[in-house]
Amino acid sequence: MSDNPEDELDILNPPGMPDRLRTEHLRVLRTPTLICQGTRDNFGKPEEVAGYALAPCIRLAWIEDGDHSFRPRRQSGRTWEQNLNQAAEAVVDFVASL
Repeated sequence: MSDNPEDELDILNPPGMPDRLRTEHLRVLRTPTLICQGTRDNFGKPEEVAGYALAPCIRLAWIEDGDHSFRPRRQSGRTWEQNLNQAAEAVVDFVASL
């Protein structure tokens, strides 16, 4: 574990380095876990994450056209507020499922 708390949030891979995974702990995790990730997040895009070995207790919520902070591109037609709401709804659904 890093001394930098932000490193703990970036659990999949460093930007632009999908071969340097930080996912070993996610393979054996037993605690129900939700990961909200923007579809354009450089720390792990859907096509990269699809190949990761993740524990069955992990649920992924992909935030449409979101970057690492869930901000969409203007041309996507989505707003940051919509993406934050999408993430919040995923959290509500996840907690309700526990």
